[in-house]
Amino acid sequence: MPWLSILMAVPVLGAVGVSLVRSDKLAKQLALAVSLVVLALTGVVAARFDPNSETRFQFAEVYDWIPRFGVHYGVGVDGIALVLIALSAVLVPIVILASWHDADGTVVTVPGEEPKTVAPKRSVKTYFALLLVLEAMMIGVFAATDVFLFYVFFEAMLIPMYFMIGSYGGVQRSYAAVKFLLYSLFGGLLMLVAVIALYVVADQANGADPGTFMFPELIGVVQDPTTQKWLFAGFFIAFAVKAPLWPFHTWLPDAAAQAPAGAAVLLVGVLDKVGTYGMLRFCLELFPSASAFFTPLVIVLSVVGIVYGAIVAIGQTDMKRLIAYTSISHFGFIALGVFAMTREAGTGATLYMVNHGFSTGALFLIAGFLIYRRGSSQIADYGGVQKVAPLLAGTFLIAGLSGLSLPGLSSFVSEFMVLMGSYRHHTVAAVIATTGVILAALYILWMYQRTMTGPAAESVRALPDLNRREIWVVAPLIAVIIALGFFPKPLLDVINPAVDKTLSNVQVDQSSSAVAEKKGAGQ
Repeated sequence: MPWLSILMAVPVLGAVGVSLVRSDKLAKQLALAVSLVVLALTGVVAARFDPNSETRFQFAEVYDWIPRFGVHYGVGVDGIALVLIALSAVLVPIVILASWHDADGTVVTVPGEEPKTVAPKRSVKTYFALLLVLEAMMIGVFAATDVFLFYVFFEAMLIPMYFMIGSYGGVQRSYAAVKFLLYSLFGGLLMLVAVIALYVVADQANGADPGTFMFPELIGVVQDPTTQKWLFAGFFIAFAVKAPLWPFHTWLPDAAAQAPAGAAVLLVGVLDKVGTYGMLRFCLELFPSASAFFTPLVIVLSVVGIVYGAIVAIGQTDMKRLIAYTSISHFGFIALGVFAMTREAGTGATLYMVNHGFSTGALFLIAGFLIYRRGSSQIADYGGVQKVAPLLAGTFLIAGLSGLSLPGLSSFVSEFMVLMGSYRHHTVAAVIATTGVILAALYILWMYQRTMTGPAAESVRALPDLNRREIWVVAPLIAVIIALGFFPKPLLDVINPAVDKTLSNVQVDQSSSAVAEKKGAGQ
C-alpha cells in the first residue's frame, strides 16, 4: 500500500469535494470528516511502523518524476518524520472544529469604538478547502526523501497559509500575509540555489548521468569543507527564516496576530517546525563539517532567541503577539538541542517540536475563543474571566503551565532533555538558556493574572463559558499535554532510533571530512 501517497491524496480530494458542495455547513462537516479519515490512516501507519527496523525510511515510495535531472517522487518516514506527520494529523481536525466560525469574519475592537466584524475576502468553503490542502502539503514536506521534492512542498505550503492570513485575518491581514510570504520566499530562494549547487556537486562527485536529488544518496557526497559551508548557509538561512530563529523572526508576531486562531495554530504549531526539522534532517547530515564549524554561531543565535523572545513577550499587550514571541523563545530551545549534537538534546529537540505544537496550539485556540467572545485581543480589556468562565480559564492555565514547562506537563520533559544534552558540550549556553524557564513563568503567569484573576471586568461579565464544540476542541489537547508529561516513552521509543541514526551519520561524515582535509593539507 502506498500509505504516504494516500495520506496526501485524501485531503487533496477532500479539498476538491469541499469546494464543490453547495452548503457552507456541509463543507465544514465534509472537511472535518476528511481530516478524521487522515487521522485514522496516520494511526494505521504509526501502528505498522517499526522503530527498530534496519530500514532507515519505511513506507518508502520512489518513482521517476523528471528523469532528465534525476528528480524523483520519493517519500518515506523515519521516527522523526513520523511524529511530526502525526502532530499534523492530530491538529488539523482539532483546528477545523475550532475554526467553525473563523471564516464568517473576524471580530475586532478599535479603542473607543464598539466591536465590529471584519468580513473575509473569500468564501467559507475556500477556507476549509485551504486547510485540507495545507494538511497535504505538511505531510508531504515531512515525508519527502527527495531534496527537490522537499523544496517543492517547502514552497507550496506557503500558498494556502498566505490566503488564510490575507483573506480571513484581522485588520492588518494584508500586511501580515505579504510580510510572511516575502520572508519565506527570500529564504526559499537561497535554498533553491543551494539545492541546485548540491545537485551539481553530487553529479561531479559520482560521475552519474543524470545525477540525483535523493537524500540518502547525497549523504557524504559533499566532502570539500568550503563547499559545505556555502551550501550549509543556503539551507540554514531558509530554515532559520521558516522556524523562525532570531534574528529572522520579525514576520512571525505580525502573521500570528493577524491570522485566524486556527491558522495561527498550524502556522506556529506545524509549519514553523519545518525549519527546525530541516536543520536536523538536512543541515546536519548533508553538511556535517560545516555544521560543526557553524555550531558556535547557531548556539549563540539560539540562546539570544530564548532570552530575547521571553523578554519581549513579557512586554506585550496583545495576547496573540505574546504567544508568538513565546514561540520564538521555544524555537531557540529546539535549535539549541539540534546543534548540541548529543542524543539527549536531539531527542529532546524532536520531542519539543511535538510538545510545542500541542501546548502552543491549545494557547492559541483558547485565546481565540476568548477573543471571539469579547472582540479584542488586548490583555487590558480582560480581567476576572475565571469568575464567569471557569472552564475556559482552567484550560488556559493548563496550556500556559505547559508553555512554561511545569513538571508533569509535556514541555518539561523535552526542555529538560535539551538542557541536559546541551550542558555536556555547551555549558555556558545551557546555563544562560535556563533563564528562559524563569522568564517563561513571568510572561505566562502575568498574562493569566491580568486576564483571568481579580474582579470581573464590566466587559467580560456576560462572557459564556466553553460550549460543547469548544470542549471537544480543547479536551484532546489537554489530555495529550498531561499524558506526555507523565508518560513520553511511546514517542521517545520512536524518536530515539532515528536520532541515533542521524547522529551516527553526522559523526562518520565529520570524521571522513576531517581525514580528507588533513590529506589535502599534507599535499
